Amino acid sequence: MTNKHYYIYMMTNYEETTLYTGVTNNLERRVWEHKNKITKSFTEMYNVNKLVYFEEYNDIEQAILREKQIKKWSRKRKNDLVNKLNKEWLDLYVNIG
Repeated sequence: MTNKHYYIYMMTNYEETTLYTGVTNNLERRVWEHKNKITKSFTEMYNVNKLVYFEEYNDIEQAILREKQIKKWSRKRKNDLVNKLNKEWLDLYVNIG
């Protein structure tokens, strides 16, 4: 039996004015899709293409619960979470491939 991985992630635009939170089972592919505007979506409309935060889970239900929890938070609380891991808000995509 293989161990599956699921990710919650946050992305922003380069002006850092918009934050998007999502969940996926393939972080590298999903971020690539956002960066290349593969689907017509919120992230394309707001040019959200910089991965600034992610967490890994072995259980999809836990990942979805965490995504929903973060989506309810204020922008300040989301910013604080990103700042704990990624103070300079660097694009973490280059480190996940």
